[in-house]
Amino acid sequence: MYFNAYIRKNLTLAWPLALNAVLVQSMLMIDTLLVAPLGELSVAALGIATTIVAFVLGVGIAIGNGIQLLVGRAYGANSQPDLAVTYRVGLFISTAAALLFLSVLTFFGAELVAAITDDAELAALAESYLSITKYVVLVTAYTQTCTALLNGCGNSKVPLQGFLIELPVNAVLSYFLINGFGAYEGLGLQGAAWGSLIAVLLRAVYFYVVLKSADNVDLTYPQQRLFRAEVGPQYAEIYPVAANFFVLSIGATVYQLLFAQLDLFAFVAITLIFPWVRAGTQFTNAWAQASAISISQALGQKEHKSLALFASDSTRVAMTLSMMIAGLFLLLSQCIQFIYPNIEPGARMALNTIAPLYIILPIIRSYNSVSGNILRALGDSKRVLKIHIVTQWGISLPLCAILILHFDVSIFWAFAMMPLEELLKTIPFYRYKQINLKRMEGSVGQLKEQWD
Repeated sequence: MYFNAYIRKNLTLAWPLALNAVLVQSMLMIDTLLVAPLGELSVAALGIATTIVAFVLGVGIAIGNGIQLLVGRAYGANSQPDLAVTYRVGLFISTAAALLFLSVLTFFGAELVAAITDDAELAALAESYLSITKYVVLVTAYTQTCTALLNGCGNSKVPLQGFLIELPVNAVLSYFLINGFGAYEGLGLQGAAWGSLIAVLLRAVYFYVVLKSADNVDLTYPQQRLFRAEVGPQYAEIYPVAANFFVLSIGATVYQLLFAQLDLFAFVAITLIFPWVRAGTQFTNAWAQASAISISQALGQKEHKSLALFASDSTRVAMTLSMMIAGLFLLLSQCIQFIYPNIEPGARMALNTIAPLYIILPIIRSYNSVSGNILRALGDSKRVLKIHIVTQWGISLPLCAILILHFDVSIFWAFAMMPLEELLKTIPFYRYKQINLKRMEGSVGQLKEQWD
């Protein structure tokens, strides 16, 4: 009964989330695969520009994850007014953040690129790509809020359908816009940016049509509730959850900026492998997010009885998935020469050097991901934020900067800081998850005594 009620429901919610996340990462992989024949310089420019854009998009994803948990709570309580307020206020917060970052990229994009590289030709290529993809930020403010709404309501299949529409459009458009067809010569690196932007716009239109025609969800804002009065309280609830993701997003960006200081072949290798690492770890991230949504819905329904058991079983499922992903990464390491046949020997050697590290990374990261999401859903987001700040910003990133900038270490020791960071997190995550599980079990025990 317990397995049917929670784990099966979580699987139903998690697999579209996983495919959604993989398809998000596949957009970057498509651009990388299509741009790779243009040469190492174009690949490096793509890596610099997408590092900046990925950071900004990470902010939108962070806000969306905060909205998602609030939606799950409102949906679990079966409150249509709360659902409409959460969506509308969440869309306002997401759009405001997107407009802020769009302005930063418009007026200071060249300075951001110049801070990463002093190669004039490389910087010009990166700026040309960034000048187009910056508008993806504004569109995804809407699509991410819609995704948060649908996921929080347990309908993760609709976002998946949106990506299934977007992905082939992105691939086909990018190919022809990069390489040209007939008398059209193509745009090179800029063609990849235009293909991504048009495809994301198509997904936004799809979400609008779906939500407009939905009969079971009424997103009309309730007139009796003042919008200004709702923004502050909802922001206060979204902020701690979003801050957790925000810190991780900034940290990933800083890692990329530090890796850009390595030699060109090393940076190209990391640029080529990062989309695969992100895509692979998204499976367990999706399971962790589904677990958080399930817990939020149960809290909205005031159903606490089986949450402690569900949290423990959810962790075991995540670790099983991570072992499978590590096996796939091992297979990937043996097929690199077939996936990227045109890369230089130096870049291929760098990929072989870091293979053991990116193979073991998902095993360690998966435990932290599911534990962090469970703690966030239970209201302990500030604790998770502290763990991330101390391990990432207090230890791993400074150590990585010292090793690269001062000691000029090889790509292996630079990349090793990422699995080191995850190892440092496992102990506090284990400790505080156990504390919260015991607290939940104690609450359930007290309820049983009252019922008896």
